[in-house]
Amino acid sequence: MNYRQGFQLGLKTYSKATAFMFRNKLGWYFIFPVLFNIILFAAGFWSVSSLSDGAITSLNEWINIEDWDFWGSGFLVAIIKGFIWIVLRLLFFIIYAYIGGYVILIMLSPVFAFLSEKTEEIISGKTLPFSFSQFMRDILRGVLLAIRNLSVELFFTALLFILSFIPIIGYLTPIVLFLVSAYFYGFSFLDYTFERRRFKIDYSIRFMRSNKGLAIGNGFVFSLVLLIPYVGVMLAGFISIVSVVAATLAAYEVIENNKAIA
Repeated sequence: MNYRQGFQLGLKTYSKATAFMFRNKLGWYFIFPVLFNIILFAAGFWSVSSLSDGAITSLNEWINIEDWDFWGSGFLVAIIKGFIWIVLRLLFFIIYAYIGGYVILIMLSPVFAFLSEKTEEIISGKTLPFSFSQFMRDILRGVLLAIRNLSVELFFTALLFILSFIPIIGYLTPIVLFLVSAYFYGFSFLDYTFERRRFKIDYSIRFMRSNKGLAIGNGFVFSLVLLIPYVGVMLAGFISIVSVVAATLAAYEVIENNKAIA
């Protein structure tokens, strides 16, 4: 399978995945992104509030802003506190906008593992025997692969940042960085199928390198949604459910085709 064919398959299975989910009563899986977003909102609000309180306490210990007693001091202190809160909130959004996709992959990995297995059962017509140990291995591998992919992506991001200062090349770095992200996200979604078939992770890496178009095609929509300001991560949680089903459909088709050729 060449790059173009793989990319088209990765995208094509998205349209199939949505219909597949509702046709086979898998739509209830969308409740998990709802829960994820609630937890995210609560954790984010608590983190920003705690950091704000800590920063204000440290600032007060340093310059005693609470003891200021001059005309307009109350208004100035209120501005300083508001500025700290806004800066921390923006910092939270900036950081989360970059790593939010991997937070989704890690936190929802149990859901992805179960959904991918259920999808393959439906398309193959075979009931896969449930194994708790295998299920835990699927989750662990999904988490470790997400961490591994994030680390590699951070390396490429740093490298591309340096290259961005080179004329002409700098204009291409955002596009390349987007494709790199799509590749690693697609890799993570596709790997749940490979893990069930006992493919070692080094085999999965080699397979993905030979099928970059498939990985990028599957991760393309997920990466695109993450670019939406403010609500990208929230929406990406819902898209990730479709991505897993699409990845399972694509991986199953590729594996079965390879069997037929062999």
